[in-house]
Amino acid sequence: MSKSTLPRADSVDVLLLLEGTFPFVAGGVSSWVNQIIRGFPELRFGAIFLGSRPEDYGDMRYALPDNLVHLETAYLFEKQENPPVMPVKPPADTMPMVERVHEMFETDAKHPDCMRLFSGLMDEAGPDGKISHEVFLYSKAAWDFIKKSYRRRSTDPSFVDYFWTIRNIHTPFWRLRAVALRCPEARIYHSVSTGYAGILGVLLKHRNKKPFILSEHGIYVKERKIDLYQAQWLKDNRSVFERDPSRVSYFRQLWIRFFEHLGYVTYQAADDILALYEANRQRQLLDGAPPERTANIPNGIDIARFAPLRALRPATPPPILCLIGRVVPIKDIKTFIRAMRTVANHLPEAEAWIAGPEDESPEYARECRELAAQLGLGDKVKFLGFQQLTELLPKVGLVVLSSISEALPLVILEGYAAGVPTLATDVGSCRQLVFGLPGEDEALGAAGRVVRIADPEALAQAALELLTDPQEWQRASASAIQRVEKYYSQHMMFDRYRALYEKNFQWQA
Repeated sequence: MSKSTLPRADSVDVLLLLEGTFPFVAGGVSSWVNQIIRGFPELRFGAIFLGSRPEDYGDMRYALPDNLVHLETAYLFEKQENPPVMPVKPPADTMPMVERVHEMFETDAKHPDCMRLFSGLMDEAGPDGKISHEVFLYSKAAWDFIKKSYRRRSTDPSFVDYFWTIRNIHTPFWRLRAVALRCPEARIYHSVSTGYAGILGVLLKHRNKKPFILSEHGIYVKERKIDLYQAQWLKDNRSVFERDPSRVSYFRQLWIRFFEHLGYVTYQAADDILALYEANRQRQLLDGAPPERTANIPNGIDIARFAPLRALRPATPPPILCLIGRVVPIKDIKTFIRAMRTVANHLPEAEAWIAGPEDESPEYARECRELAAQLGLGDKVKFLGFQQLTELLPKVGLVVLSSISEALPLVILEGYAAGVPTLATDVGSCRQLVFGLPGEDEALGAAGRVVRIADPEALAQAALELLTDPQEWQRASASAIQRVEKYYSQHMMFDRYRALYEKNFQWQA
């Protein structure tokens, strides 16, 4: 289906706000979105896909559910022609309002007026408003404000880089407002992240006075910080004598604060704020989420789909370590490959399978293949691309996650339902999934192993412990099955979301 033939509707029950996920990107969050839509066939869903640029995405990775009646794409950093250059003079009260909002973000973001003022500014960000794109681009008042902000706050000596950074940070707001104006009517807005999707939810709630739900899988601000700390495109123009190696460069800090502010505003606007597990809910509270609006709803899976696979497993653990996920830096595929060198030395028949797409970060995928070759693992590390899990899991001894960041990974639960233990790094909810929460959950026993991040030797030793001890592997498998059946079934998750949707539908009645 081409983007020109996407389904369209004037109204929906639930409008999902999706940044860089379903249906053009495969992965855990996208799978969850697909699962939620299909889990409520009685509801009419719409979705707004927010991306960076069209060329960053390929074809759809998912067949669209029948009850997804509206799908729209918007690209926030797509190259577009700016409005014609012309003298522009904003109304007299415009810049004081802009200054007030920026000052509150810097010094008093928790002030109750902060979200209201920000939403008001977004309302004015259009051709018919006080802060049109032309005002931002061409007015002397905007130019003077940028100069004043640079002198007051910037610690980087380059005004040119500061100017273009400010332009890049702010331009998506005008595009988000345009999206908000053409969105179908909805009874509920539901974003699966903060960031730009969350801000779209803030604007839609403000304009249309409808409930706004936020579900966070990973913590968006935390994930953006990881990206920004690694980003090579961010400049630092200070000389070697001016740099303090213990301090992050100004432009990196500027982007980080920007996403922190977006997150805070989104938390203040959301009527319900959902995390997958308690540690993430606590992080939301630290970042400004009102406690009374927060709750945990863990992921759940269709256990019946995977349970028959248990009978297809061999009697002893297959010597196959399988990482199921995108080949991208946050999954730390290289640590998995390095661990495989030690595993192969002690268990020559072992193989490492990497089952996931490579097109999101082709350069990183190439580096991973080169690393496998350099370590003499060309016949041991196999890049399989996308695979059907029902065909893959019966052949696998361990589901491996070597990630540096995760939330509550569906692939671990799907492996559990098929009777496959897991080996994961100590990120997100992985420790909870492996060892259980205190009480009855913990008493079920360990469903695998957890190791620290970026430690290939620890990953290798934990894999060998499980794969070379059939009794321990069987115990872990039994614990995995019991845990997923008792705490992570799909119907439990659907029941919680059904109650949430019904509550918000009734709130409007």
